[in-house]
Amino acid sequence: MKKLTPVFIISVAIAFAFIVWGVVAPENLEAVTSSTQGFITNELGWFYLLAATGFLIFSLYLIFSPYGKIKLGKPDEKPEYNYLTWFSFLFTAGMGIGLVFWGVSEPMYHFFEPPSADPASNAAAGEAMRYSIFHWGLHPWAIYSVVALALAYFKFRKGAPGIMSAVFQPLLGDRVNGKIGTTINVIVVFATIFGVATSLGFGAAQISAGLAYLIPGLGNFSDAALQLIVILIVTVLFMVSAQTGLNKGIRILSKTNVYLAVILLLFVLFLGPTSYIMGVFTQGVGSYIQNLVGMSFRLDVYNAETSWVEGWTIFYWAWWISWAPFVGTFIARVSRGRTIREFVIGVLAVPATFGALWFSVFGGTGIYMQREGIADINGIMTDSGMEVALFAVLEQFPLGLIMSIVAVFLISSFFVTSADSATVVLGMQTTNGSLNPPNSVKFVWGLIISASAAVLLTSPEGLGALQTAAIIAALPFTVIMIFMIISVMKALKEEKPTLATEKERIRQERFELKQEREKLKQEKILFKEEKTANKKKK
Repeated sequence: MKKLTPVFIISVAIAFAFIVWGVVAPENLEAVTSSTQGFITNELGWFYLLAATGFLIFSLYLIFSPYGKIKLGKPDEKPEYNYLTWFSFLFTAGMGIGLVFWGVSEPMYHFFEPPSADPASNAAAGEAMRYSIFHWGLHPWAIYSVVALALAYFKFRKGAPGIMSAVFQPLLGDRVNGKIGTTINVIVVFATIFGVATSLGFGAAQISAGLAYLIPGLGNFSDAALQLIVILIVTVLFMVSAQTGLNKGIRILSKTNVYLAVILLLFVLFLGPTSYIMGVFTQGVGSYIQNLVGMSFRLDVYNAETSWVEGWTIFYWAWWISWAPFVGTFIARVSRGRTIREFVIGVLAVPATFGALWFSVFGGTGIYMQREGIADINGIMTDSGMEVALFAVLEQFPLGLIMSIVAVFLISSFFVTSADSATVVLGMQTTNGSLNPPNSVKFVWGLIISASAAVLLTSPEGLGALQTAAIIAALPFTVIMIFMIISVMKALKEEKPTLATEKERIRQERFELKQEREKLKQEKILFKEEKTANKKKK
């Protein structure tokens, strides 16, 4: 291993101490983290709501501003990946495991415990779909967009190192290379560890639940034992994948994930209540757009007894923010050569639309089965946990067993891709921004991520501990993101004189393209004339 950076040494030491704490004194860890989370959600919930909505407003502003023409790279640089590969990277890194885990269970949960409607009513069904789309829609992708844009802009346009502290050069100057910069990068590492560990914990829980659901004999194992076995096996798989690099392992797995997800989605869409599902999608998206502002600022401050917003919206915004260093760094890594406008539109629109369709297909089908008496999905969730909801729905279809096996493979593949990508990102952040960090560094981070997920998942609070860790880790990084926007805007304003030059360059390229077309047109005419003349001679 090459010379270790201070960020790597400090981060590994603290992460190791956390893991030891979780193994030696899990009850104490739970007590401390729970009280911290309670303070954050009770006293600072408004901060998360305002911050997440502010990030969305900033992203939308960039689309329509003159800065949208600026390239994330040199003026003549082309995108490194085509659209299909790029979108598959976005999808699998951004929310893969979560979509599969919550696709049925979240709408079903909201249907029976809605934020304001009567449980299991028509209004509750509408609220269930609207809030599911809201939690997985524009807000999370705007959060990712802010971080990814900042990193890509400073890395590929300004030539700065690909680490988070480098984004603050316009605000801090050379101090980004000192203690302040190290502190920023350590915070980024911890937000990434707990954000990814949360998702991997959900994935391990669903894989083990799915296997136990499909193979009754596995019920003899305790939940914790089965989950630990799953984490161990998948850790080995993503360690192997991580050694192959971005353009092999992650790229192949990302495309595989998209294909499997689309197959599963189309299977349920066309063999399920198709017309009903498309109606759910249409009405759900319309209701989401219509109520976006109200939901974005809904804190339910006048109803002190409810914890719905804290348990769902605030948790989600914190979870996405804790994921932002990881996903943002990864998206930045694969977005070189795109304009800011193209980048933001792609990051916001495509994954959010797919997420809305996913929840409409799986969540809508679950609610349909419940209301029509086809299956008691809610009862199964109550007895066996939210992680079996997807398998309970698939069981009602022909070839349901095969599709459940496909679902387990999909979750496992998402697990591998997310963990694999996370090791790359953590490697970049702890090796001064190297785009291809050493395998030894990725190996260390892979072990730490898996160990953190295992410690949290096997704690007395279980999945609740994962949520708690994400909320706590997100708080300091939210502050960092706010200053990140200020730094980016300061740098963009300095580019105003170059925008005119960029505009002139684009105009010149269009003129040259037009001339080229005219030239080709003339050549075609001459060719036809020569062909006609030759025929006459014959």
